[in-house]
This record gives sequence, structure tokens and C-alpha cells, in this order.
Amino acid sequence: MPAPTTPAPAVTVLGLGLMGYALADALLTAGHRVTVWNRTPAKADPLVARGATLATSVRDAIESSPLTISCVLDYDTQRTLLAPAAGALHGRTLVSLTNGSPAQARGTEAWAQALGATYLDGGIMAVPHQIATPEAFLLYSGAEDPFDQHRTTLAVLGTPHHLGTDVSLASLYDLALLSAMDMMFAGFFHAVAVATSHKETTATAFTEHLTAWLRSMIGMLPVMAADIDSSAPPVYAQSLDLVVAAARNMAEAAREAGVRPDHFDRTVTDLTHRITAGETEYTASAAVTHARIPTTG
Repeated sequence: MPAPTTPAPAVTVLGLGLMGYALADALLTAGHRVTVWNRTPAKADPLVARGATLATSVRDAIESSPLTISCVLDYDTQRTLLAPAAGALHGRTLVSLTNGSPAQARGTEAWAQALGATYLDGGIMAVPHQIATPEAFLLYSGAEDPFDQHRTTLAVLGTPHHLGTDVSLASLYDLALLSAMDMMFAGFFHAVAVATSHKETTATAFTEHLTAWLRSMIGMLPVMAADIDSSAPPVYAQSLDLVVAAARNMAEAAREAGVRPDHFDRTVTDLTHRITAGETEYTASAAVTHARIPTTG
């Protein structure tokens, strides 16, 4: 006779936007007893039809489960929703998958701990349709005990990575990763605008070459990262004169194509100042150093 299976733990999801809905749907599919709450209750109808429970208030939703996952617009919205039900968090775990800053993560942790709750801050590195697929991974930071306790549940959503006990780390990594994505897309749009200024070029045809080029360049990132972490002479280094000349050419090509050259004009100005100051090499470490806002005092 087979041994009885242990039912999946109960979990609450606050917020049923595209991402919150995907989280609740994945947990429900995995067999969890899922309670949901949303300002617009009708959004929960398909989930309720499959067995989820729709709570009539945030307090009822929190009290239904030992683990509450919040996925709403921002931290201010989250605090507004949770404040009237704050007492219900005592003895429970709150996981915030709401996008926000490291400072907001620290403030929310202090607020939750004062209520007797355990808290994890998180970042979702996926779009909604990737949730519960191998492409999804989620970043968490904060106390290790709640992460270990709920790891199996969190793993339903995507591969979970605990970055450390400093609660600000997940937000820091999340926004740093998103900034890289944003700049990549901005670079894509700029490149396509330049390339398609020629009447015989299409975005689709150009992008075939662009994706091949970027794939090869991605291989340089670990080399540059090792240079940044090392005190040894850099593996990756170029002449600043060469980099300035390339930036000027990219700016000129943009102008000729009728595309804004702002980024490359700023690059030329910045690198020219560095050459004037006596720098001769363009390295990953120097690029990171110059990306920081100078401190005074």
C-alpha cells in the first residue's frame, strides 16, 4: 500500500496582476492550497474555478496561510494594503516579490520584524509566461530560516537563489539586472534605427546579424568580471584613443542616419576628459569606476 502523500503547504498570494496571477496559477497547479486577494475580485474567478480561495480582505488572506507572497505595483502600495492587517503577520512569513529599491527592502524588513513576522525580499527574473518553467529564476535575500522553510514552495515559481542575509541584496541584484536588460533593449532600438535608415535594410534581416554578434560578445562578460575582481593586470584592455575614435564614428553614423547620437557624444566627451587626465587604457575596472558617482568629503 503506497504511503500517503503530504499535502502541499497553504500559501497566500496578494495581487493578481499579470505576474501575481502567474504566481498563483503555478502554485495552484503544483497542488498548493492557494488563497488569493485582489482589489478587483473578478480577476480571481478562473483561479477560484480551479480550487483557489478568494479572501474578502487582506487580513483574511494572510490568516489563511503561514506564507504570504505579495506581488503588487510597488512598496508604497504594498504597505498601504498590509497596514490595516499588520497584526495578522505575527508568526507568519511575508515574501515581497514587489519591485523596489534596496532601501525599501530594508525598511519593509524592519517593519515586518517589529510585527513579529519573518520577511524575505525577492526579485523575479522572468516574465509572467516563464513562471514555473526552467527559464525562470527568482532572487531572495533576508534570513535563511524562512527561506529554507519555504524553499520547496518558492521553487515552484522558478529556481530560487538565496543571495545572503542582507535583505537589500535581492532588490539590488534585481534592479541591476533589469538595468542591463533596459540598456540592451535601448542599444537594440538604436542599432535598428541606424541600420534601417537604409531603404534596403529590414529590422528582421539586421537582427539576424545582431543576435549572432551579441552572442559572441556575451562570452567576454566573465573575462571582464574576472578583471574587475582581480588586482592583476587586466586580460581585456584597449587603447582609449581607439575607443574614442570608434565612439566618434558611431556618433557620426547615427547623425547621417537621422538618429540621435547622444550616448556616443557623451562617451566621446567622457573619454576625452580621461585622456586629458593621463589615462591611456580602456579596461573593465576603469569603466566600472567611472560609472560610479564621485564621492566628496
